[in-house]
Amino acid sequence: MTDLFERPAVQGEQQPARSSRAEQRARRAAKKRRQRRRRRALVVLLVSLLVVGGAGYLLLNNASDLFGFANPLEAKDFEGPGTEPVDVVIEPGSTGRDMGAVLTEAGVVASSAAFANAFEDNPNAGKIQPGTHTLLLGMSAKDAVARLVANDSRVETKITIPEGSTVSQILEKASSVTDIPVADFQAAMADTAATGLPAEANGNYEGWLFPTTYVLEPQDKNALAIIQGMVSQTVMKLDELGVAPENREAVLIKASLIEREAGRDEDRPKMSRAIENRLATGMPLQIDAAVAYGTGNPPGYQVKPEDTRDATNPYNTYAHNGLPPGPIASPGAASMQAVLNPEPGEWLFWTTVNYDTKETRFAVTLAEHNRNVDALKQWLAENEG
Repeated sequence: MTDLFERPAVQGEQQPARSSRAEQRARRAAKKRRQRRRRRALVVLLVSLLVVGGAGYLLLNNASDLFGFANPLEAKDFEGPGTEPVDVVIEPGSTGRDMGAVLTEAGVVASSAAFANAFEDNPNAGKIQPGTHTLLLGMSAKDAVARLVANDSRVETKITIPEGSTVSQILEKASSVTDIPVADFQAAMADTAATGLPAEANGNYEGWLFPTTYVLEPQDKNALAIIQGMVSQTVMKLDELGVAPENREAVLIKASLIEREAGRDEDRPKMSRAIENRLATGMPLQIDAAVAYGTGNPPGYQVKPEDTRDATNPYNTYAHNGLPPGPIASPGAASMQAVLNPEPGEWLFWTTVNYDTKETRFAVTLAEHNRNVDALKQWLAENEG
């Protein structure tokens, strides 16, 4: 029956939901508020990402300095080949990053990262020598590494002092190589405290300037530094050999005599023994090299009979027994070692019998020695002119 389905509404009964205009407006306002909140949250997120990203970029940009690895973002490089020369100093123990920082600051390469990359790519980069190098402004990192490896950019001065050189010869050689006047070296040597000359040398540099090759950096190219280096090398060598300070001068005197007399290393220990045997028996040493030194003539001077009779020459080992008053040259390590380790034997005499081969014969008796002298005379007769 229809009355069951179409009955009139009872007062107070809930009606089906039908939005009013006020409700619709409220919903739209709420929706807009939610959208604004979402936009604000998105902006905050983007800003946060930008901040974090910027910090990340800064961190990456400085990561090479902080953590020691190359940053690809900063690996700027010059095309090269370079322009004006500039000196840079590579310190001992420098890593590729250390070198790159120095070269970047000097304007040689565009970035330390580019140099570090080139350093790692060059298998010979570990051979780069410390010291002062002349490179070019605006070089490519690859070229800079290659030039350092080649070591042809290194700024250095080499002074080679042969064994048996006298002080006058050494100063002339040092002056010719460095263009420092001999007078400047002599002035520096006047201050023995500054040069480090030991007290036992009694102010005499003869024998105390060690013969070797000295490699000078630009900052060391001055008279005082050069003399200091030579003296310190002698002291260091004597210390290595265990020579006490009070024995240094005697060792250098004996070693200098051996240096100027011996032509071959194998003869030095025998000559050392002959010198000790003569000193022990009170015989004069009769060493021509010492006599020649005392005459004041240049090295190579041939001693004359009258020179051996000149008692006014304190280095005349014919007229005076014992050792001369000081060294006659700068001895090398082999002669020093021979003094400390003489070969066992009873020799008292020696003479060179062949000036080409430097063969030297040793004798116990004068008769044996005279036969050796005859052998020398025969060689001279056969090789005149």
